[in-house]
Amino acid sequence: MSSVTDRLRTALAGRYTIERELGQGGMATVYLAHDVKHDRQVALKALRPDLAAVIGAERFLAEIKTTAHLQHPHILALFDSGEADGLVFYVMPFVKGESLRARIVREHQLPVGESVQIALEVADALEYAHSHGIVHRDIKPENILLHGGHALVVDFGIALAASRSDGGTRMTETGMSLGTPHYMSPEQAMGEREITPKADVYALGCVLYEMLTGEPPFTGATAQAVIARVMTETPRALAIQRRTIPANVEAAVLTALEKLPADRFASARQFASALRDESYRSTAAIAPPPAAEALRVPGRLTLLHVMLAALAGLAIGGAVMALLRPSPSSSPLRYGLGLPPAQAPDPDWRAIPSPDGSRIVYVGPAERGTQLWVKQRDRYEATALAGTAGANHFTFSPDGEWIAFAVQEQIKKISMLGGPAIVLADGVRGASGVAWLDDDGIVFSFGSELMRTSAEGGQTTVLLSDSAFIALPNPLPGAKAVLYSRIGAGRPGLYALDFESGSVHHVIPDAVMGQYLPPRHIIYVQGNGGVFAIPFDAGSLKTRGSPVPVMDGVSVRNDFYPLWALSRSGTLVMRLGETLTGLRYEMVWVAQDGRETPVDPDWAFLLTRFGANIGWALSPDDTRLAIGLNTDAGDDIWMKPLPRGPLSRVSFDAAAEYRPRWMPDGRSVMFASNRVGEGAGGLYRRAADGTGSDSLLLRATAGVFEGLWSPDGEWLLFRTGGDVSQVGGRDVHGMRPGVDTTKVPVIVTPYDEEAVAFSPDGRWLAYESNETGRTEVFIRTFPDTDAGKWQVSSGGGVAPLWARDGRTLYYVNADREMMAVSVASGAAPQLGERRMLFKMREELYLAAREYYTPFDIAADGRFIMARSVTPPSSIQTPLVVVENWLEELREKIK
Repeated sequence: MSSVTDRLRTALAGRYTIERELGQGGMATVYLAHDVKHDRQVALKALRPDLAAVIGAERFLAEIKTTAHLQHPHILALFDSGEADGLVFYVMPFVKGESLRARIVREHQLPVGESVQIALEVADALEYAHSHGIVHRDIKPENILLHGGHALVVDFGIALAASRSDGGTRMTETGMSLGTPHYMSPEQAMGEREITPKADVYALGCVLYEMLTGEPPFTGATAQAVIARVMTETPRALAIQRRTIPANVEAAVLTALEKLPADRFASARQFASALRDESYRSTAAIAPPPAAEALRVPGRLTLLHVMLAALAGLAIGGAVMALLRPSPSSSPLRYGLGLPPAQAPDPDWRAIPSPDGSRIVYVGPAERGTQLWVKQRDRYEATALAGTAGANHFTFSPDGEWIAFAVQEQIKKISMLGGPAIVLADGVRGASGVAWLDDDGIVFSFGSELMRTSAEGGQTTVLLSDSAFIALPNPLPGAKAVLYSRIGAGRPGLYALDFESGSVHHVIPDAVMGQYLPPRHIIYVQGNGGVFAIPFDAGSLKTRGSPVPVMDGVSVRNDFYPLWALSRSGTLVMRLGETLTGLRYEMVWVAQDGRETPVDPDWAFLLTRFGANIGWALSPDDTRLAIGLNTDAGDDIWMKPLPRGPLSRVSFDAAAEYRPRWMPDGRSVMFASNRVGEGAGGLYRRAADGTGSDSLLLRATAGVFEGLWSPDGEWLLFRTGGDVSQVGGRDVHGMRPGVDTTKVPVIVTPYDEEAVAFSPDGRWLAYESNETGRTEVFIRTFPDTDAGKWQVSSGGGVAPLWARDGRTLYYVNADREMMAVSVASGAAPQLGERRMLFKMREELYLAAREYYTPFDIAADGRFIMARSVTPPSSIQTPLVVVENWLEELREKIK
């Protein structure tokens, strides 16, 4: 069956030319299209086929037809709508701008005046629509576009059409919510049939609240939790969170957010009037600060409330001064940490200062792999910490005398004075962070779980199981709670877990790491490298006030691992600059003489973010490219018809999918996934056009990062082991689906084997191994891999790749040169001379350590590679140390 995009393109030929996909939402896929008749660019939305089936095409088109009559400067017009080959579509002007959601994600909080102006323009649009009997029902930042400094409301009548479907409860089976929980009025949440314009007033109040404070009035871990808060709680006052918000604006927002429609503004026009009226005040209820809970009374703000707010402000200001007033006062001292190559810090990992700032521990080189190093403040050179080979995530004990670290499948600790490493927890492959609590408890993150053991060892307990990846725990005072980062699915950000109650608190949305700084602040890093400080109540696990930007430009690896660490004494160690995984790329053909030709000059993209598991694969007939990309939906497998066909999505799970390989039939694609849960991760298969559902090929409890089929389709090989600093844990196993599901070792040694490639006739396996002390390319026989082994490269080699005819094996040497070796088949492979084809330019993607061949080769011998739009050489990530940084922080917060 052809893809939805192909069906649409064919059915609309002569009317609209589909150029490319712009994005996907819960209801529709949006395309950039060319209106042939009027010679203009338009945005064409195709309703999801499953939704169209439930709603009914005729009913849907009849409902949205009414919106075609809405002509207003702040409403995006509806040009056209219809049905084509069973697909329902509607057409709007193509607006070159951004959504309000994108603006909030980028800036967190918008200027007060601009926020109010956007709300006024949306209110004007709503008043006009309401006067024509149309209620939007789904006002949210995603449905407000910003163009030329003005707001445009989109998708009028779409939610109404969906809500009037004949499907009844079947609508919930499609996964579509009629209204978004964070902006849904209480009457919508209760499922009332008659929804009035006051529901739009409520939603606009939520949007303005979020523009001003950075969060909707009610948040929660699930849609049910959000709705429960919408129904039962009152919103927090805005002025407490941001003192620059005028009283009338706060009063207007709170009136719009009243639970009962009768208590809200009667119209969007009244809401707008209150926003303009500086004298407007409200009787709306707000949630008071915890300290004032006993003094909560209904009614208008009284002098007592004002005094309490002033006292709270003085208390916070005093706490900030106490926090940031060093004794004795010292000026910040900034310098770059320069060490010889044999002691150089690994650029992929954080360097962490001891609590007193007297030493810095970092991940550095070892004879094989990496180990921890210690740089004393009073010494020129660093010293390797024996017994820490392969260590990655680590932390200091509160007194600075011990280090707890993750290595292989264990959590260990070691004294800073030396001695043997002591095992604290076992069976933990791939820990993603370690925290040492004040009571000598050790908390570490492992996949989707937070676990705890003691600094003395013993029993390990599970504190929290989530549906998303958990990383970078940090202790809170008194060993009563811990901060941690939630990555990927759901609502990412900084969370806090209360040990006693087991309750989880969403502390800061979209933060990738945070740490507590006594007596009452959190310093946190966002995915864009910005660093902020915000007051925090460690008792209630809630923030107080507004965040203050204190730094930007911090390097963040893979969008969630900031290269930034701060000690209690105020020593800051960080790397500055963008992360390579944040670069945009374009696809290029590279000829055997090194000439580069763009595949599609109009296509630029972000590669897979999760663990930098980057990869793509040409279809057997060279007409399509399966590739792992990062979009707003996360890491997924996408399909690109070559050279300039539109992208279509293949995988749809909320987890990360990466490293595609074509199945032998050429009609489906295999990929790896980090889905959480018992046996959820592993290798999956799906039709190349994205139809059908995922089929699990191989369950993996410890992660599978590479998979491939033998050319005859009889063998499935897979490589386990995927920690960057891991040594000796990467092995190749195999199984014969349909014959024997027992896992058998294929290449399993004390060393690392990866980047496996079958020869086209299936007789040979090329792969990488570090058995000589450095990574080289080898060939083994198959299926009896012990029958023969031959070393191909010398002086270093990665990324082996066979020519389609099997007569040449390519690899990249230590100087980034593409090498070719002829292979004559016989009882043993006859290897020819190594020939250098071309030197890979710095812009062509090749990780410092290739565990998987990221590029592919066509039948005509051209390589298909990713070329960065911004050259990597322009990105610098120096290791910077700032002593006495709290003095600088005090000035910025003040």
